[in-house]
Amino acid sequence: MRTLRFGIEIETVGQTRDTVARAIQTVVGGTVQHVGTPFCYDPWHVVDARGRTWKVMADSSLSAAKHLQAEVVSPILTYADIEELQEVVRAIRRARAKVDHSTGIHIHVDAARFDARALRNLVKIVNKQERLIEHALGISEARRARWCRGIDQTFLDKIERQRPSNLEDMNRAWYGYHNTSPTHYDSTRYHGVNLHNVWFRGTVEYRWFDATLHAGKVKAYIQFVLALSAKAIGARASSSKRRDFNPATAKYDFRVFMLHLGLIGDEFKTARLHLMANLNGSAAWKHGRPEQRTAA
Repeated sequence: MRTLRFGIEIETVGQTRDTVARAIQTVVGGTVQHVGTPFCYDPWHVVDARGRTWKVMADSSLSAAKHLQAEVVSPILTYADIEELQEVVRAIRRARAKVDHSTGIHIHVDAARFDARALRNLVKIVNKQERLIEHALGISEARRARWCRGIDQTFLDKIERQRPSNLEDMNRAWYGYHNTSPTHYDSTRYHGVNLHNVWFRGTVEYRWFDATLHAGKVKAYIQFVLALSAKAIGARASSSKRRDFNPATAKYDFRVFMLHLGLIGDEFKTARLHLMANLNGSAAWKHGRPEQRTAA
């Protein structure tokens, strides 16, 4: 997971793009430029001290007036960049940008390491654990219905039955035809795991997350999707059988899932804390701590 490249989009409201861009600059250095085009996005660019471009753009899906919409789009990042990204998030929060019901976080993982087998594995792993993931991340019914739908069961049935062996066959299974010219706003993009971007942008996009300006939660979300991606890439095969969701044991069940993803040890202690915060039950005991017998 530490070798996978990624990018992140963080949607905010309540502060101007100029102010957010200059907040980013305080962390990454470099220069700030008002690009202005295309007009619908009215973008500001921060070219950092290493020559990478951070973008701050308008997004019409956000609840605020246009001048107070600021979607932050990172450059391509590596695992070693997470600490700096956290400082960027803190700077944006200090600049008084906000998040609300309309804002989200999208994380893109470089698809270069995903072949057809890895994509099949990813879809099946997520389908198996989807109810648990949705509850852990607190995804609302409204968002699940529109912006981050679950695994499409028709698509899952196709890849289970056909076992696509190359990306062209995966493309046909995803779109229902061979889509050689995918466009940005294709309707298939609105899934929690968006494979449309594999062919449009060269990334696997994870759209599950409500926006936050809590740097620890942002890090946890990134570590989770990188671990999930690495598991799919490294597994020889995966089961798609959907597991039942039990609210009483959810915290324990999700902890076990995270351990299977390799999120073990002190490095991921905070990630486990944030990712299990919404779940009930005990992380250590599936059916509660056993009663200790009193010695006779």
